[in-house]
Amino acid sequence: MKERLQQLQQEALEKIEQASDLKALNEVRVAYLGKKGPITEVLRGMGALSPEERPVIGALANEVRQAIQSALEAKQAKLEQEEVEKKLAAEAIDVTLPGRPVRRGNHHPLTRVIEEIEDLFIGMGYTIAEGPEVEKDYYNFEALNLPKGHPARDMQDSFYITEEILLRTHTSPVQARTMEKHQGRGPVKIICPGKVYRRDNDDATHSHQFTQIEGLVVDENIRMSDLKGTLREFARKMFGKDREIRFRPSFFPFTEPSVEVDVSCFHCGGHGCSVCKGTGWIEILGAGMVHPNVLEMAGFDSKKYTGFAFGMGPERIAMLKYGIDDIRHFYQNDIRFLQQFHRV
Repeated sequence: MKERLQQLQQEALEKIEQASDLKALNEVRVAYLGKKGPITEVLRGMGALSPEERPVIGALANEVRQAIQSALEAKQAKLEQEEVEKKLAAEAIDVTLPGRPVRRGNHHPLTRVIEEIEDLFIGMGYTIAEGPEVEKDYYNFEALNLPKGHPARDMQDSFYITEEILLRTHTSPVQARTMEKHQGRGPVKIICPGKVYRRDNDDATHSHQFTQIEGLVVDENIRMSDLKGTLREFARKMFGKDREIRFRPSFFPFTEPSVEVDVSCFHCGGHGCSVCKGTGWIEILGAGMVHPNVLEMAGFDSKKYTGFAFGMGPERIAMLKYGIDDIRHFYQNDIRFLQQFHRV
């Protein structure tokens, strides 16, 4: 029995050394240390031994079992380390290879136009004024000479939260709030960029949400000629140094007189083409002299102060500048559209 135990130890150690993976090693464990293994069978036969031999064989059996167990644990640790090393080698990253370039983003074409306009007017001495998009009816309409029931409100049907709170339909409320803060003392020279909202059906040229930039100048001795000179400079900076502008009579409740402003076509030079529909002119914005009622409601003496105001849609400016045919492209986040302006 003693020789049998020694033989089993030798066989087990050899098979443990030959095991090439954890599965084979576990099979050796079960074969020699399992309940049906040869060592267990030897121990079951100890009943036939004399009382003097039993302790000796029992101690030897424990030594054999311990030797096999220690060899199994050592081999298992070695195989596990080898597996980790193989996995690391298979997943190794060559840090000397050049990295994949990360494509840098760029400004949205609409943002570019807004910033370009802002830079232009800041250079002319204007400051940027902002106000809430959720606005009071008073500032959105009444303070701009549009009392309740005025028919001109129909052109600016908006999204109402209550009868007195709405999403602003233009950035003109910022003008009213700014003049009110000045408490009747000039000068005021601001531009008001921001989002505005109107209940409109979305199509190629209309959107329920869009952007506006409005300008306001209030001081003593402000004339229509000042307005024309300012807008001529704007047109030449945005569309080319040879551009001219023209005024056409119009109506806005908050200005008097009011005008629509056209710029000579930058595509054909004013000779007539498909861009300007053969007229040689392209409408770009509305403007006029600030209505005396608006000045008075803001606390200004309309006999002492005069002013002009203008308003434009950056979407329209961007569409003309970049040849974009549908306003919805600005808001659909189509990467194919945006990529065209990566180097603009």
